[in-house]
Amino acid sequence: MTVKETFGRYGEDLAEASLVALGYVIEERNWRCPQGELDIVAWDGDVLVFVEVKTRSSGAFGSAAEAVTHAKMVRLRRAASRWLIERRPPFAATRFDVVTVTTSRTAPPVVEHLFGVS
Repeated sequence: MTVKETFGRYGEDLAEASLVALGYVIEERNWRCPQGELDIVAWDGDVLVFVEVKTRSSGAFGSAAEAVTHAKMVRLRRAASRWLIERRPPFAATRFDVVTVTTSRTAPPVVEHLFGVS
């Protein structure tokens, strides 16, 4: 695993812990298909949430949330559609969230949850 992959996995672990603390039930992590990857698929009550996780060590290249571009959201929607077709969960409302993790050498990581990103 590369340093970048390890760093991303660290951010996903923190994001998952944050979601679980909020009462989410994790359905799946790092699901891949030809359309892309879903970092986390989770239930928030009866809402199925597709969560994109972005981890940054600084804001030098923009915030983590800024990395979720329109093109990235299109890929996420396509991957989510494929996941729904393949998994066929019970009918549920769906939502796209973004969880950002910003790390620092001098402070604990900051986890922010952006709800209902479109």
